[in-house]
Amino acid sequence: MRSAENYEEIRGAVRALCAQFQDAYFRKVDAERGYPGEFVAALTAAGWLAALIPQEFGGSGLSLAEASVIMEEINRGGGNAGACHGQMYVMNVLVRHGSETQKRNYLPRIASGQLRLQSMAVTEPTTGTDTTKLKTTAVRKGDRYVVNGQKVWISRVRHSDLMLLLARTTPLADVQRKSEGMSVFLVDLREAIGHGVSLRSIPNMVNHETNEVLFDNLEVPVENLIGEEGHGFKHILDGWNAERALIAAECIGDGHWFVERATKYANERVVFDRAIGRNQGVQFPIAESYIEVEAASLMRFKACDLYDAGTACGAEANMAKLLAAKASWEAANMCLQTHGGFGFASEYDIERKFRETRLYQVAPISTNLILSYVAEHVLGLPRSF
Repeated sequence: MRSAENYEEIRGAVRALCAQFQDAYFRKVDAERGYPGEFVAALTAAGWLAALIPQEFGGSGLSLAEASVIMEEINRGGGNAGACHGQMYVMNVLVRHGSETQKRNYLPRIASGQLRLQSMAVTEPTTGTDTTKLKTTAVRKGDRYVVNGQKVWISRVRHSDLMLLLARTTPLADVQRKSEGMSVFLVDLREAIGHGVSLRSIPNMVNHETNEVLFDNLEVPVENLIGEEGHGFKHILDGWNAERALIAAECIGDGHWFVERATKYANERVVFDRAIGRNQGVQFPIAESYIEVEAASLMRFKACDLYDAGTACGAEANMAKLLAAKASWEAANMCLQTHGGFGFASEYDIERKFRETRLYQVAPISTNLILSYVAEHVLGLPRSF
């Protein structure tokens, strides 16, 4: 298994870039419910968001493990990779399942930053995580597919040029397996918005720009079908496994951020004539959070190793996401408790990071669903209802 010590060159370079964007920058973006455009542009210009794109298409051709370190360091530096992480895992569906023509047409421009592919439309309001029952349809008519339906919680769509869409091309009643009959399409948002696609913003607790997306007779060219018609669910799973590992890495970065902030404050804060860090009641929760974050990191690297080897990694990717999300959330609570009342002061930035890392208990997949998956598919327990 790879170890974290193997990536110091990547870590150092990403840290140097993130150091140009201090806490005040992200606080301002958060307060204004804006988008960190300058930060994302800097990451793109430095090539970090093209990490998983093969070199022949203008990317870095890095492994998922290396890409995960990039995401980790963004969050560890105080940023929020959620503003751009779609460029990593969404694009990977195109890399693994796109045609040669599609890859040559889009990947070089995505790598250079000329195009953004940061959004994936899968979730629907009436089906949630029961993806096989999605109701959005794509009906072929000549050289076009006509799409109708509704998606929800679709992030970064207003900051993307392209979007992946999962829709039913064969009715559920007509397939032998419920995971069949779905297809993946590449939607050009520059042409689609206002011409078959409309957006409705969803206000939310976290500065995580997300939307409801409505499809009304959207026409998608046949050449924008990715992979095989009817096999889209399998193609999307590849992107999801990468997503789980990358989200885990972001949580690990958050966890380290909280541990480092708590440690610094515990060493500096003096109460009753001594640093509060001398008290075991303060020390032990910090140490425990550090241990849990490090343990989650190991599972992250295991998932990445399996993914990079092209072997099954669904269980490991999901377990990494659960462990890392849990570790970062516990670290967030610990950090807030260590700071006491000052934890709510904006200058320490804990409140922002607290909200951001809490999201990953429920998104992009609930930790409860991961537990159900492991119970049924790994341990062989009866399916729960």
